[in-house]
Amino acid sequence: MAAKMYYDRDVDTAPIENKLIAIIGYGSQAHAHAQNLRDSGFNVVVGLRDGSSSKAKAEQAGLRVASIEDATKEADVVMLLIPDENQPKTYADSIEPHLSDGKALAFGHGFNVHFGRIVPPAGVDVFLVAPKGPGHMLRRVYTDGAGMPGIFAVGQDATGKARDIALAYTRGIGCTRAGVLETTFKEETETDLFGEQSVLCGGVTHLIQAGFETLVDAGYQPEIAYFETLHEVKLIVDLIYEKGFEGMRHSISNTAEFGDYVTGPRIITDDTKATMKDVLSDIQEGRFAKRFIDDAESGFPYMNKQRTKMRDHKLETVGKELRDMMPFISKKELEV
Repeated sequence: MAAKMYYDRDVDTAPIENKLIAIIGYGSQAHAHAQNLRDSGFNVVVGLRDGSSSKAKAEQAGLRVASIEDATKEADVVMLLIPDENQPKTYADSIEPHLSDGKALAFGHGFNVHFGRIVPPAGVDVFLVAPKGPGHMLRRVYTDGAGMPGIFAVGQDATGKARDIALAYTRGIGCTRAGVLETTFKEETETDLFGEQSVLCGGVTHLIQAGFETLVDAGYQPEIAYFETLHEVKLIVDLIYEKGFEGMRHSISNTAEFGDYVTGPRIITDDTKATMKDVLSDIQEGRFAKRFIDDAESGFPYMNKQRTKMRDHKLETVGKELRDMMPFISKKELEV
């Protein structure tokens, strides 16, 4: 049986209509949640640390801003949307002391609850709502009158109303316009981390980089290599996004489709899949979480080294030059 998708027609917003929703943070996801909820007619306050550079942006968007402590005290629903590595300390210092029984504590990702870094008190509802895309796109599609698919989960139902509140929240940010699925904190956390690492961020970027380096090392022009291994990725992914593999293969040449079948398995081998299983085990058993937390607590020495290394890579420098020559590629800065 297919999983049930919930749409606007299936969801009652009454569970949050008379509640104050505190959005903690104002980054990519947080700004979209706050503005979408406000535009859906709900009462929103943004909770920010003292001196936050985001305060002016939130106020310019017409949102009320308070300290994290005051926002938590006032709110009925507290959505924590600051970076995963910062959540436990902020929660312990500024949120947990002000969580009274009957309130709801929400997350955009299950990382800290699933791995036991945040343990909510027994008297509060706990749920997550995770739109399936970046916050900037969540806001953009909402303002265009559409929605972004999402998932939700209940981690703790203290009041007996947690699920209804979670679903109402998904409608408030526009996800039920496209459809939402129910999951668990465990499933959301582990599949999200796996998808990011093995396919969406880690897999795709390293595949592109390896292809680019292979062509350049063989003496081909970097600009040609960029077009063949990076620029056209969007065109293919858009076809897959809209029509699936079959639709994409219908739209490409027979030569390209034949190469797909004979060469794809040479690149993504049984060894690759075995490595993916190891990656999933690292996630499930907490080894990835520990490595991430250790790097974060040390000031991100490993991640910063990788950022610097890639910033200077020929793929990035050539790509920037080429994108500057293509006026049809939007130069709009990210909203937050």
